Amino acid sequence: MYMQKTIKIGNYKISNNLPLVFMAGTCVIESEKHYLDTAKKLKAILAKTKHPFILKASFDKANRTSVDAYRGPGLAKGLEILTKAKALTGLPLVVDVHEPWQAEEVAQVADILQIPAFLCRQTDLVLACADTGRAVNVKKGQFLAPGAMEQVIKKIESRGNHKILLTERGASFGYGDLVVDMRSLEIMKQFGYPVIFDATHSVQKPGALGCATGGNRQLAPVLAKAATALGIAGVFFEAHPDPDHALSDGPNSLNLEMTAQMVRQLCAIDQVVKKFK
Repeated sequence: MYMQKTIKIGNYKISNNLPLVFMAGTCVIESEKHYLDTAKKLKAILAKTKHPFILKASFDKANRTSVDAYRGPGLAKGLEILTKAKALTGLPLVVDVHEPWQAEEVAQVADILQIPAFLCRQTDLVLACADTGRAVNVKKGQFLAPGAMEQVIKKIESRGNHKILLTERGASFGYGDLVVDMRSLEIMKQFGYPVIFDATHSVQKPGALGCATGGNRQLAPVLAKAATALGIAGVFFEAHPDPDHALSDGPNSLNLEMTAQMVRQLCAIDQVVKKFK
């Protein structure tokens, strides 16, 4: 049996053998008021589960489909808003980093630096994030086999950083769809680091709307329940008060009612699964 590592994020302990952790938030910061209001609502929903909750944030969505798509407030304004969110909620933050030069600045605010799936093989970015000493959550590329994540792990470990999380977010299937191979979660667990399942990005339909990515949010809870049943460390998802009018990733984002229902179900499944571990 492979040894499962435990990663500490503030007062939280994250492991494939410990109670499920949730990472959630809007796809991108739409405005200061919108983000802070949503963060407070999500905190209230997740507090009822008594499971660890890490607030998700993006100050820039650098991989939008269209050049005209909204990307976010940018680094300076984004980090200002995130600093306020952290003070307001007391929650740890997981924040996307797209370029190596951003890593050190983001690490001043974020508890976890997140490497987007498209960038998981970018060595300079991976090393820059590792060098901050912060925990690094790497999303497995849609083009990458789960076993290949071992090389990404070695890059981070080469800098003396062993605070690593691995996230599954589906694999490309043809030109406009993703599928989730649940074997991927078990394969990545063999590396010992906490494995996270990204429920909402896994139901994306890349480029399906022509100038934007589509998706099917109704299937996100279905996949999340299946993943949780395998005994993983956490579930990542995007949530929005009004997904149909979200400025990014609306089709696959959960509304707050769906969020409350899904997390209750996942906690119940996790409790049963971890009891037998």
